[in-house]
Amino acid sequence: MEVTDVVIVGAGPSGLATSACLTKYSIPHIILEKHDCNVSLWRKHTYDRVNLHLAKEFCSLPLLPHSPSSPTFLSKSEFLDYIDNYVSHFNISPRYNRTVDVAVFDGAEGKWRIETTNTKGGCREAYVAKYVVVATGENSEEYIPEVSGLDSFEGEIVHSKNYKCGSKHKGKEVLVVGCGNSGMEIAYDLNESQARTSIVIRNPVHVLTRELVHRGMSMLRYLPAQIVDVVITFVANLEYGDLSEYGIHRPSKGPFYLKQVTGRSPVIDVGTIQKIRDGEIKVISSGIKRIEKKKVIFEKNNLEKDFDVIVFATGYKSVANNWLKDYKYVLNEKGMPKNEVPSHWKGEKGIYCAGLSRRGLLGVSMDAEAIANDINLSLKLVAQNSSCQ
Repeated sequence: MEVTDVVIVGAGPSGLATSACLTKYSIPHIILEKHDCNVSLWRKHTYDRVNLHLAKEFCSLPLLPHSPSSPTFLSKSEFLDYIDNYVSHFNISPRYNRTVDVAVFDGAEGKWRIETTNTKGGCREAYVAKYVVVATGENSEEYIPEVSGLDSFEGEIVHSKNYKCGSKHKGKEVLVVGCGNSGMEIAYDLNESQARTSIVIRNPVHVLTRELVHRGMSMLRYLPAQIVDVVITFVANLEYGDLSEYGIHRPSKGPFYLKQVTGRSPVIDVGTIQKIRDGEIKVISSGIKRIEKKKVIFEKNNLEKDFDVIVFATGYKSVANNWLKDYKYVLNEKGMPKNEVPSHWKGEKGIYCAGLSRRGLLGVSMDAEAIANDINLSLKLVAQNSSCQ
């Protein structure tokens, strides 16, 4: 059994950022990571063409901004280089191949007990800490909705987490389910690889260029979201016009208001909209009713079509509640913060969560700084009380 001040579960951007902020205060801590590397989602589970769509000023971690010489919009490799430099700069040393089996709060001791399996060594380990930071992220486990007959599908089923590139699907009929950034970009990539691509777009969605998003996020520093939305949607209308004839409808609320309230990001167009306009990517404005072998039957107009591949770009879910038995102190039943933003990061009994605010890397940085500051103040109070006794 090892005793430390803080245990961080997860070595993604949230865990690394929290570690750097704790190091600033010389607070002892341990990072436990189930994979064999940091930021495993970026290193192992992103498609080949993925880049950061937000400007670098909104994609840095605490205490180490991006180099002035780096491009405004980073590629995947450039972002990973930044992460490697970040880890080296702050001497961050996660303990890899540690799967957390259970974390419980010991009321008698006032501390957390964390039990893990070292999957490389095959042994069990235990840690005791006054504070725990849940940094496993919003994208812990892929989510595929329940669809009648999905188990009978005779083609290939892929989640966006495991999608790499469209070349293996050349000439095939491919259905992309999900019209967020991943779904739209995967549809574009498939079409570029000469797959016959269709995409399900059921709900209204804002479509913006990355330059418009950059401009809007910069304006938010000085103006409320409602005013920024008026300006940005006006310019987006000039850029794209009315897309409703192609099955794409704009929500009644603005893109930045929706991001703040629901966490849902606007679609940052990489060229998919022009492909849709040109008829190269087909839009299906209906959910899936059921699947029969290779045939997909949609809810509207009894539309039926055969597909060879279905790509589910339907997002992820948090699985922290599987191991965090006393999750009630910080998370709800879905594994997300029980408190509303901006107090979402702090729970009870010394437990925190980082990177679960649906605000991207900017939110990660804000959470990490807030958590480290709070733990530092708490430790100071403990030390003062001890010296007064």
